[in-house]
Amino acid sequence: MSQSNTPFDLPPDQPSSRSRRRLLGRLAAGGLVASQGAAAAAGELLRPLEVAPSSRVPGAPVLEHPYGVPSPREAGVVRRSARQWPLPGAASSMTPLADLHGTITPNGLVYERHHGGVPDIDADQHRLAIHGLVRTPKLFTMDDLLRLPAESRIHFLECSGNTGSEWNGPSGLPVQLTHGLLSCCEWTGVRLSTLLEEVGGVSAQSNANGGAWLLAEGADAAAMTRSLPLDRILERALVVYAQNGERLRPENGYPLRLIVPGFEGNTNVKWLRRLKVVDAPLQTREETSKYTSLLANGTARQFVFEMDAKSVITRPSPGHRLTTHGYYAISGIAWSGRGMIRKVEVSTDGGASWRLARLDGAARDRALTRFEADWRWDGAPAEILSRATDSTGYVQPTRAQLVAARGLNSQYHYNAIQQWRVDASGEVRNA
Repeated sequence: MSQSNTPFDLPPDQPSSRSRRRLLGRLAAGGLVASQGAAAAAGELLRPLEVAPSSRVPGAPVLEHPYGVPSPREAGVVRRSARQWPLPGAASSMTPLADLHGTITPNGLVYERHHGGVPDIDADQHRLAIHGLVRTPKLFTMDDLLRLPAESRIHFLECSGNTGSEWNGPSGLPVQLTHGLLSCCEWTGVRLSTLLEEVGGVSAQSNANGGAWLLAEGADAAAMTRSLPLDRILERALVVYAQNGERLRPENGYPLRLIVPGFEGNTNVKWLRRLKVVDAPLQTREETSKYTSLLANGTARQFVFEMDAKSVITRPSPGHRLTTHGYYAISGIAWSGRGMIRKVEVSTDGGASWRLARLDGAARDRALTRFEADWRWDGAPAEILSRATDSTGYVQPTRAQLVAARGLNSQYHYNAIQQWRVDASGEVRNA
C-alpha cells in the first residue's frame, strides 16, 4: 500500500501534545518533507482552521446543473490538440493525463480521433448490418441489441500514432501532447461472438483461404473501414453502446462502436453500421496507405494490431515544477495490448539504476495500471523514467532499441521508454 505524505489521523483544530509529537516523529523518521516544512506543518495544526466564505452561505441548489459538470476551477483540464489540422473533420484531441487520477478516463476527457468529423446519428433510426459469409444475414436495431445479454469490461484505447512525436528524439512537449491519444473506460455492450450466433455463425466458405476476416465500417463521412482477423478477436471483441455507465458520447461513437481490446485505436470502429464476414482482408485505404509502418529497408509492417507494452510518468511531468526539497510520489500509468502489466520499474538517474514501483490494485487485462514509487528530491538535477513489463515477458524498449529495429520512417506504434528531466530549479521538461 502507498503511504500518504500528509498524515490526517489527528484533529486539525487542537491536537494533543502526544499527537503533535507523533506527527513530528513521523515527518522526521520518514523524511517526507524538509525539517522546516515539518515545523511549519506543526505550527499550522496549532491554529484553528479558518471558516471559509463558502461555509457561511448556502450552496448551489441541487438541480442547478441537471447533468453534472466539473468545478469552474478545473476549467483548464480539457482535451487539447498537438497541432493545427488542415480540415476540421480530420483531427484529434488528447486526454490530459497529467491531471487525471486512478485509471478510468471521464467521458468528457476521452481522446478523439476523427477522419470525417462527428456525425449526428438518430439512434432510433440506426441499424447494424451483419452479413457476408454468415448463414443468416440480419439488420439489428438498437432495441434489438439492448435485449441481448450485456457485458461490461474495462479496457484502454490507444491511437497507433500516440507518442509518434518522439520518434526523432525528445519533442519538448508535455505528456498530454506526447501520450494523450490514450484513454481507459468501462465499456458495455454485446459480445461479437453473441452477434455471430444470432446470424447462425460463420459459413464454411469463409475458411477456403485459411480463415475468416471481419470488415467493420463506420457511419461517419469517411466511412472508416478496417479488416480484422476473426479468430484473434472473436472471444474479446464487444459491440458497445455504453461507456462508463452512460450511453456513448457522439465523439466516441454514439450510438454504437466496436471495441477490440488491445488493438490499435482505429480498429475500434465508431458509429458502427456494418460487420461483414469475408475470407481475406479487403486492403482498404486505412490498412494500406494509412496505418502501416515503413521500415528502414523500405518494406511496410502491415496489420500490426496489438499495442505493445508501454508506460509513462504523469506526475511529475513537463509543466510541473517541484516547489520544495523532500518527498515526492512518482506516479504514472502502464498498459499492454497483449495482456496485463506484470511490473513497472522506475529510475531517477537516467536509467543507470532501476527499482520496482508499486502497482495500484490488481492489474487488469488490456487496461491501464497505475503505478507509484517513493522519491526524495535533494535539489540536484534528475532524469526520471519508467519501464513496463507485461504478462508475456515483453519489456518496454529504449528509444535506441526501437529505432534499431524499425528505423525512423514510421509514425505508428512508438512505445519506447519516456524520460523527463528535472533541473535544479524544480522545473520538469521533456528533454
